[in-house]
Amino acid sequence: MRTACTGFNTDRAKINAMKYYPEPHLGLEYRDVNAVIEDVFAEHGRGRVRMPPKVYVLLEGGDFRTMPAYVPFLHMAGVKIVNMHPDNRKRGLPTVMAVTVLLDPENGRPQAVLNATSLTDMRTGAAGGIACRHLASGKEISLGVVGSGRQANAQIAAIAEEREIREVRIWSREVANAERLASMWRHLDARSDTLERVCGCDVLVTTTPSTSPIVKNEWIADGTHINAIGADAPGKQELDPAILKRALVFVDDIEQAVHSGEINVPISRGLFRKEEITGTIGQVILGFCGRRSKGEITIFDSTGLAIQDIAIARLAMQKASGIDLPFPF
Repeated sequence: MRTACTGFNTDRAKINAMKYYPEPHLGLEYRDVNAVIEDVFAEHGRGRVRMPPKVYVLLEGGDFRTMPAYVPFLHMAGVKIVNMHPDNRKRGLPTVMAVTVLLDPENGRPQAVLNATSLTDMRTGAAGGIACRHLASGKEISLGVVGSGRQANAQIAAIAEEREIREVRIWSREVANAERLASMWRHLDARSDTLERVCGCDVLVTTTPSTSPIVKNEWIADGTHINAIGADAPGKQELDPAILKRALVFVDDIEQAVHSGEINVPISRGLFRKEEITGTIGQVILGFCGRRSKGEITIFDSTGLAIQDIAIARLAMQKASGIDLPFPF
């Protein structure tokens, strides 16, 4: 993205200036990101945010989504545009890229434009970290990760802030990719492993774009917590639907999850019902529902919410400097 703002130093330009924040957003730590994501999930649980479901536009090699929201307690509104192109690795590009525009809720004036690619990774990772804080059984865990991309790495980083990880097992269709990710987390005893052994961990994270189940019911032991991250569009699923029937299922947003989360395919096929959802992660944080015993299986079905993008964008603005851009009335 090019900017052409040199020489704009009049009072009018200052009044109308918004900020452009290029990558990377320096200074963001997962402990801070996890905290703001927990706060905004809680506001969602209280019903104090405005957020229509994301809109999908199908493209030749993938899709892009528009995600608007207003978060009153942050005094911030905005929209994120984010793509999903599974074959982008072959092109040397991220599979997910994003831009967020923030607006002043009182007058609609644009306040900032952010390159939100890394922010999207972090806020999704933070959602998994918060789900582990409230739903995983035990403070010390073994962590299984299905997939080896940017989100797999983000999940490990965010969960490490919330639990003591004694080992990490990683599976990828490409063993070399799993080994590459494991090499980044050697201090957590990370290693590549078989899919079945990965699924035998205390906490399991799935981060693939699969459209058919790859995690079998018989591989999941009682007491497991699962962050189902990869299924974020209609037709995607990673878990055997039989697992859902054994588990307490929590979602980030009910309507969005029914349409595009891990539960979307089982619901469309009559294998799971909307009424079987236990609650939202916001309701868990507020204490309205949650894990009741160590032996229960819990699932967090994460679709990614626009309110998360607003919250992390605001944090990024506080932590990083940007480039002033003129925005005339």
